[in-house]
Amino acid sequence: MNKSVSQSHSKAYIILLTLVATLGGLLFGYDTAVINGAVGAIESNFIDPLPKNPELAAKVIMEYKILASLCFLVIGALLTSFFVKLFGKRKGSGYSLILWVLLLAVIYQRFLILGDDISQNIANSINGFAVSSALIGCIIGASVAGYISQNIGRKTGLMLAAGLFILSALGSALPDKLNFTTMEVLSSFILYRIIGGVGVGLASMIAPMYIAEISPAERRGNLVSWYQFAVIFGMLVVYFVNYFIAKGNPVSWVNTEGWRWMFASEIIPASIFIGLLFTVPETPRYHVLKGKNGEAERVLQKLMGAERAGSTLESIKESLKERRLPWLSFGGKLIVIGVLLSVFQQFVGINVVLYYASKIFRSMGATTEASLLQTVIVGAVNLTFTVIAIFTVDKLGRKPLQITGALGMAVSMITLGFLFYSKSMGLGALVAMLVYTAAFAISWGPVVWVLLSEIFPNSIRGAMSIAVAAQWIANLTVSWTFPMLNDNVMLTEMFNNGFAYWIYGLMSLLAAFFMWRFVPETKGRQLEDMGELWNRESKQDSSY
Repeated sequence: MNKSVSQSHSKAYIILLTLVATLGGLLFGYDTAVINGAVGAIESNFIDPLPKNPELAAKVIMEYKILASLCFLVIGALLTSFFVKLFGKRKGSGYSLILWVLLLAVIYQRFLILGDDISQNIANSINGFAVSSALIGCIIGASVAGYISQNIGRKTGLMLAAGLFILSALGSALPDKLNFTTMEVLSSFILYRIIGGVGVGLASMIAPMYIAEISPAERRGNLVSWYQFAVIFGMLVVYFVNYFIAKGNPVSWVNTEGWRWMFASEIIPASIFIGLLFTVPETPRYHVLKGKNGEAERVLQKLMGAERAGSTLESIKESLKERRLPWLSFGGKLIVIGVLLSVFQQFVGINVVLYYASKIFRSMGATTEASLLQTVIVGAVNLTFTVIAIFTVDKLGRKPLQITGALGMAVSMITLGFLFYSKSMGLGALVAMLVYTAAFAISWGPVVWVLLSEIFPNSIRGAMSIAVAAQWIANLTVSWTFPMLNDNVMLTEMFNNGFAYWIYGLMSLLAAFFMWRFVPETKGRQLEDMGELWNRESKQDSSY
């Protein structure tokens, strides 16, 4: 086989593996966005009956207290493990003690002293928790993804995620019939959504990691960006699925039966994903991590040809010699940058648009069917500009796209807030939302995943899990609080639903400054060179 034929075969093989791995992103998008079409059904079936049935309301509130408190405790335990890995047992325990004092105070204030009488604020809080409950699982999945990817492998971790997607799809569609607890149906629904969220959390870290580890440096930004394309494509697919399920049917049918079909539809892509995973290999870096150098070299030969396989294998082995390095070995700046990239990606408000788009459009006066169709338009814009990012991220670099996108989001969100405030809803509001979506899709959507898959050196690659977990915590915070901000009577009277969007606009401005001032450009760098980059950064910081 001549060299050009060999290179062509390697490129085709890499693309094939990338496409399989990106199905994890498609399911990520599908699972998180399917809730968009069911928000009205959740309110109708689980929230609206509460004021009319005090006994039911008391039980639902009690279960909400228990589930929410348990979720906070689990998050606290996961953060404690992160503190220990970051700072060691002694220092980490001290920081963890402060965390637990604050956490228990929040649980007591927000949940334990909560009365059993239903009010509008409590109903909004329960509704926000039900809609965003999958994000609890995402935090858990992302937090353990580093451990799973290091111990059972990238490929097996993705297979586990696919299995959880299938279980969640069944349970979310039939929470009453598959309720194996003594709790109310709403609590059963929430538990199944959390299970699906664990799968999303696993896929959100392991899928881009898999792609990054099988990609050549000169194409890594492009190939990892296809993961974000798959996330957006999954969202667009489920927007279409939700629209066609609802099309031509009365709202009453959607609220009683249609929403079940929306959740159950995920079984199809999840089954395809788990089947295709049997056909792909484990990554070379994981093989080396487990001492299987022969397996690693065979995979590398398929990925880049025999000429480059040997030297690449030696680079991987060298970078993994100290694979048990503490997470702060390259300085705290790396961890902070990873966490803030994730936090800003969510604090700009993207998932308010993705999860609550149909509700936002209904608040503009659209019907249920029209609001779902407008949501499809949002998804199409998101997908289109994600493709543009894919083909420019390795040419223009990561920083220019991130800064430009953040400024575009800031202008759009501030404008949208003023349109709500002045009650000037209509075409202008739709345009502002579409411009915002385009700005996010060309920057903080795909490029953050590229950066997270690149910036962590091989010897502390598991530290990527703290950044991804922070992303889901930020996502949960934004998604849970949006109904409280948007439906709060006082804020609505003062700002006509514009207040939340101004907050997201301000966060976008801060994201642009953060990207400009603190994040280094990683375009074209080998993954094995990241350690040297952060050692230099650490030395420069200490010299100030």
